[in-house]
Amino acid sequence: MLTKRIIPCLDVKDGKVVKGKNFNKLEYAGNPVELAAKYEGQGADELVFLDITASIENRKTMTELVKEVAKEIFIPFTVGGGISMVSDIAKLLNSGADKVSLNSAAVNNPKLITQAAQRFGSQCIMIGIDAKKSEGKWKVFTQGGMINTGIDAVEWAKKAELLGAGEILLTSIDRDGTKNGYEIELTKSISESVGIPVIASGGAKDPESILKVLNEGKADAALAASIFHYNKYSIAEVKKYLKENAMAVRL
Repeated sequence: MLTKRIIPCLDVKDGKVVKGKNFNKLEYAGNPVELAAKYEGQGADELVFLDITASIENRKTMTELVKEVAKEIFIPFTVGGGISMVSDIAKLLNSGADKVSLNSAAVNNPKLITQAAQRFGSQCIMIGIDAKKSEGKWKVFTQGGMINTGIDAVEWAKKAELLGAGEILLTSIDRDGTKNGYEIELTKSISESVGIPVIASGGAKDPESILKVLNEGKADAALAASIFHYNKYSIAEVKKYLKENAMAVRL
């Protein structure tokens, strides 16, 4: 049985880790370099770093900060935000990232997924899907959740896989930062529709909510931020709980 992964997320703005609710009301949550080292020490399986305002501000990812974080950790490291070209991906991988997360740019230019996968391998290309319920259906939103593309989230996940994506980072905007639990229905729908790993994001409340999205949502990994940043739970505590409930994890 493949082990399930626990992945802390660093949402970075102006060089600082922040956390909001429904992609708004951002509050300071820590130093990215310090938090990265802390989470690796607690047993994180991977780390995700998202430069959350890069696309909105029409700029590239902060590569110098990426380099600083990469020096501190040895676990797989994914970076997203402000990526619009294959050359951007090359720069981030050369700066210490193991994978990149494409979101708005992939929606605007789906060929980028194939170009990137062909050059770097699908294992390096994660597709971030920010989804929100609109008129009874899950729709893909871009530009930090500001633009409703009208694209069906499940169909986009399937298309991304066909284009060469190696993994999906699925975030429920409705659940983001609410601590009300993950969006199980959406996660399950996408997990059952693709053959690549799906990381569930948005709404982590406690170890029980993580177990639920891994079991009922059929996610391959759970991403969380607030519960770790504000020391409500440690990654080790979450993994211990999962192990006690018959979930295969790396301790």
